[in-house]
Amino acid sequence: MTRVAGCELCELSVAPVFENDKFAVILVDDANYPGFARVIWKDHVREVSDLADDDRLLLNDAVWRLELAVREVMQPLKVNVASLGNVVPHLHWHVIPRYADDAHFPAPVWAQAVRETEAQVLQARKTLLPELKAAITRRFASR
Repeated sequence: MTRVAGCELCELSVAPVFENDKFAVILVDDANYPGFARVIWKDHVREVSDLADDDRLLLNDAVWRLELAVREVMQPLKVNVASLGNVVPHLHWHVIPRYADDAHFPAPVWAQAVRETEAQVLQARKTLLPELKAAITRRFASR
């Protein structure tokens, strides 16, 4: 397995909610986006097209399972699924629950904020995180 020194995803410092020998699923600590999660490929590759067919299908299945868990628990208006890697060129997918009242909606979460989500709304969403972790664990255990 290839690792690159200094790559924050090769040197993952967050405890995964789920992991196996190929990928890890983490929750991102983002105050504005409770339920923001990532699937991180463990081998340091840049693109999905760098993967063997079986690994590509495995990664796609992982993103799908994570999206299902996020939708089930967080009940978002929309789910954004993105693989950018412009800042960290290590294969990973973002799975982000979106709401009409979130700070950036309808723009991407990386755009300029247009509002501030009410603190009690964010807190209510944060209280769902243990349930989200359980849903992720359950969805990946059924593989």
